[in-house]
This record gives sequence, C-alpha cells and structure tokens, in this order.
Amino acid sequence: MVNTSVAWGEVLQAFQHIWGYSDFRPPQDAIVKALLERRDLLVVLPTGGGKSVCFQLPALLQSGLTLVVSPLVALMENQVQELREKSLPAATLHSQISPPERRKTLNALDRGHLRLLYVSPETLLSPPVWERLCQPSLRLNGLILDEAHCLVAWGETFRPAYRRLGAVRRALLACRPEGSTLPIAAFTATADPAAQQVLREVLQLQSPQVVRLNPHRPNLHLRVNAVVSEGQRKGRLKRYLQQHSDQAGLVYVRTRKDSEALAQQLAAQYRVAPYHAGLSGRDRRQTEAAWMDDRLQFVVCTSAFGMGVNKPNTRWVVHYQAPCTITEYVQEVGRAGRDGRAAEALTLVSEPTGWLEPGDRQRAKFFEAQTQALQQKAQRLIGQIPPSGDVRDIGQQFDHGAISLSWLHSVGQLEWVTPFEYRLLEQPRSQLGAQIAASQSMHQFLHSRQCRWQGLLVAFGFRTEAQRLGGCGHCDNCDRVS
Repeated sequence: MVNTSVAWGEVLQAFQHIWGYSDFRPPQDAIVKALLERRDLLVVLPTGGGKSVCFQLPALLQSGLTLVVSPLVALMENQVQELREKSLPAATLHSQISPPERRKTLNALDRGHLRLLYVSPETLLSPPVWERLCQPSLRLNGLILDEAHCLVAWGETFRPAYRRLGAVRRALLACRPEGSTLPIAAFTATADPAAQQVLREVLQLQSPQVVRLNPHRPNLHLRVNAVVSEGQRKGRLKRYLQQHSDQAGLVYVRTRKDSEALAQQLAAQYRVAPYHAGLSGRDRRQTEAAWMDDRLQFVVCTSAFGMGVNKPNTRWVVHYQAPCTITEYVQEVGRAGRDGRAAEALTLVSEPTGWLEPGDRQRAKFFEAQTQALQQKAQRLIGQIPPSGDVRDIGQQFDHGAISLSWLHSVGQLEWVTPFEYRLLEQPRSQLGAQIAASQSMHQFLHSRQCRWQGLLVAFGFRTEAQRLGGCGHCDNCDRVS
C-alpha cells in the first residue's frame, strides 16, 4: 500500500511552490483531501473550475504512480506539457507519439520515475501498458477519469473500452499484496443525475464522495433562434458572424460532412477551418493551434472539438445545429467567456413543428436509426457468441464486435469479469428509452419559454438553486419578460 500521510501545511506549500497560489478555491480543498485520504470521488465542476490541479497535486505529493485516463490526445498533450514546463514527472502514451518517446516513457514507468501517466482507455488496456501495470512492484496511487462524461456519451458506440474500466481496479488489485487499495475519481464539467448514476455503476465507485457545483455562468448569455428554412439558418449565421467579425468563436455542427461544407462556404470571407474526428491527428492539432493563436477566427466543428483547448477570450459559440443532449449543450457553450467577461451562445433550431424546416427532425431520426441498428446488431450477436469469452477474440471474429459487447453491458446483458473477459447475463433493460428521453429534454429546453439557466439548473439536479435564481436576466427568455 502507498503511504499517503501528507500534512496539510505541506500540501499548501507545494501548491504555492508549483502553481503560485497561497490557497484553494472551494471545493478544490475538499477534493484534494479526499484523494489524499484515498477515497473514491465523483466531481462535477463547471468548465474553468480548476479540476486538473485537484488530482495533479495529490499525485505529485505521493510516491507511486497515478493513472489519468483521458479521451483526447490534445487534452493529454496540453496537460503533460504544462507539467513538464514545471519540471514535474509526468508523461503520456498514445498512438501518435514517436517510437523513441514511447520507449523513453515506458522505461520511466518501469523505473518508477513517473508520478502521473496520461493514457486513453484504449492505451491503458493495450498489452505493453497493461502488462507493466500488473507488475506487483509498481506502486499505484489511483485511477483518475478525466472528462468522465465521455464514458457516458461514447462508451456504447465508438469508444467501447470505456465500458471496461469498471473491471480495472479489481484486476490490478489482484496482482498486489492483500490490503492494497486503488481509489477511483471521476472528473467532469457536465453530468446530470442520470449520467452520474451511469458513472457510479460502470466504474463501480465505492461510497464515493460527491462534489458538485452548479453550471450557472452569469457572464454567459444564452439565446435560441428558430428558423423556417435552411436558407434562413445560413442567413442568420452570416449576419451573426458579421456582427462579431473581430471576435474569436466556435460554430458547432452535428456531422463531419456539415463541418467540411460549411467551413468551405465561409472560407471566402473568414479565417475558418473544419474540425472533426475524421481528420488526421496532425491536421486537428494544426487547426487547434491556429485557432489558439488567432490565425483562425473560428472553427466549424463537431463535438470532437473543445476538450483540452482553453481559449479564455472566446466571446461566442454558435450551434448551427443543436446538440442531442443538454449535457453536450452545456459542455459546448462553456467554451465561451472563460475569462469572466461577457460572452454569448446562440443556438439555431428548426421551428417547433418541423414542417417548414425539417432539418432538426431529420437529423434526430438519423441518429436514432443509427442507435437502433447498433442495438439490433448487439442482440443478434448474443446468439453467435459463447456465454463467456474474451473481447479480443470477439473483436476479431465479428464486425463491431467490441462495440456490440459494450452495448450489451449498457443494457445489463453482460458483465466484465476482467477488463478483457465478459460473461453474458439475462437481465436486459431498455437503453433506447433513456436516449430518446434525453433528446426530448433537449427539444423541450430549446423551445421552452422559461428562463434558460433555470431550466439547465433543474436538468442538472440543482432545483433549490434554480428556485433561488428565479429569472437569470441573461437569456433570451428573460430578455422578453423584461
């Protein structure tokens, strides 16, 4: 077991020495104390709330390794670079680093020279990394899941490794002396009560301490505009861009195709580029850097953009097409106004009936059909695979085999015995209904006449704060009342 007795004075001294702050902002201190006490944690702090330092500082104060599971290369690279600039023992492993750098990091891991190792779920479970983590001599402090909402959003589709993380603790402790512990902490800016429950269940959190702050941002004005045609949607966007021609921002769309097409249409007048998961890692990093340096005014992006990219002077976010869920919405509008100055978020939606401008309705049906197809493929797989087996074998034998197993896990028809071995169960429950409900909640939010921020607070489980807020005074619905 790793010795974690650290005096609080030593914690504050290290915080001052490394980051230059004399004290924490609540609830940072409670989070740091819980991690030093080796407790499981579920942390929901708004964007810009200083989440990273809450797990980085305890990791640096203890001997042993803290694993940070993160979804995106850009996010890992940015955090590790900041730590290395302070000469701190942190590294990352991912598919895009060079072979010499990979060997250097693996050697540092073998010799116990690292305090923080950033990996994706897939890299964590890859043979070179997993075999080293299973060595009894390697001292492990804890497992941190950064941007934990990605487990909920992506774990059933194109990132199935997320759904296997709940079996990691049990497997790693089986390789270590009796009495060893491995706390797990999940950090995110956006998790409604349903998402929090998924995180508890999938990660198998043990009596976690829950730390939450509501997402209300007084400097961020929310607005929704209904359009009656695709032409009007484009016209609204172009007028908005003309009014904000000297300000940095982001335009969100739902598909890779729309990202490319809209960026091309706007390129004649603006410094703009597309961004989506279909681009190479190199192209994505170049676009991120160009936007950060103001060589691009804005990016036309899918939900793949944003995590790990902190541009405080982002003045606006436009959803050219509305996101699927309120969680995605809050995550994406939260890119604006991180410097505390006035910022705004505009969402363009089809008129409520969908008869005049059916774009939103058609997109919703498209994504719903994709979900149903995935569910049907998973159900067919049940009759073709053994009651227990290895995900690596299923992935090789069946198209989208790993994703289908992940889906079965989400509906209670499968459990992970280890991060690699599954066992089928006979306890199905409907998952599609929950996804439809999330989509309906987003539709109701967009077409509601009540205060936008009040609606968001209720959706995220902060009913008392919503009642206390009343009308926020900085959304389109409150503007109409006043």
